[in-house]
Amino acid sequence: MACPAHARMTAEAARFGVPVIPLPIEFKTVAGFVALRDYLASHAPDVVNTHSSADSWLTGLACATLGKPPAIVRTRHISAPVSGNVFNRWLYRQAKGVVTTGESLRRHLLETLDLDPARVMSVPTGIDTERFSPVKCAADKAAAKLALGLDPAQRHVGIVATLRSWKGHLFLLDAFAQLDRPDLHLLIVGEGPMRGPIEEKIAALGMVSRVTLAGQRSDPEHWLQAMDVFCLPSYANEGVPQAVLQAMLCGLPIVTTPVGAILEAVTHGETALVVPPKDAAALAAAIARLLDDSTLVARLGEAARRVASADFSREAMLDRMETIFRRATQS
Repeated sequence: MACPAHARMTAEAARFGVPVIPLPIEFKTVAGFVALRDYLASHAPDVVNTHSSADSWLTGLACATLGKPPAIVRTRHISAPVSGNVFNRWLYRQAKGVVTTGESLRRHLLETLDLDPARVMSVPTGIDTERFSPVKCAADKAAAKLALGLDPAQRHVGIVATLRSWKGHLFLLDAFAQLDRPDLHLLIVGEGPMRGPIEEKIAALGMVSRVTLAGQRSDPEHWLQAMDVFCLPSYANEGVPQAVLQAMLCGLPIVTTPVGAILEAVTHGETALVVPPKDAAALAAAIARLLDDSTLVARLGEAARRVASADFSREAMLDRMETIFRRATQS
């Protein structure tokens, strides 16, 4: 894996035994271009899989200057619009395969960049179905809460997401403030640039004692298993969010929004409750409905677990990506 030396994934790679090549490819710079080109020329990989704008441009330009370049597979994870200018058309056509994390993202690229549909595939991120498993009874739920230092007598609404504006944390705080339930606690798991504004919002709403900011965690499955309701009120940029799939596998009742490719994972009234983005009142009403209807909670959770296990497992994703890499080397 090639990435900047200071990147978080550099440290994470060690946990999985993945070797790291530290290269200055965080931004589109001449130094990054030269370093990446030299590496590709000397090591001659069969496939390079790029994941963001900077590494995609550096790889595309580097491969264009090599006599025998590796095949490029470009993965796009977010639903932010792509400009259909001549530069982007050139960049995406350099790739032997383009992967999106949702079908709606795939359609956008096809329409905007006029790409060959056979070379653009939707492969949602797969989740470990054994790691993210549901608790089996109320006693297990209470034990999960105790293990995290939470009060088992309280009910917990939670979100697992990077603290970015478009994940909708501030709208979740507004919704939570509307719920007059003294036994209810909010869990915010994740870290990111919005931590300061989120802390300020919690203080302004007078909810410091009712909200836990857990920070970045390596054990999100334990936090999900401690939750009674999971929320992801995103309003932009989503593919099929991993956190939604993780919550589905944990058998949690979910409240989310119809943003990006989220509706490719959940169906309103069948596997989740879906509310309009940026609508704190609707979000609060959906949370309250789940807190008050144990039959609905059980039905949604069981259906969500079944769908996620069948369609979004890690094994299914790996099989599809291996096929894409093999085809890229043969085209």
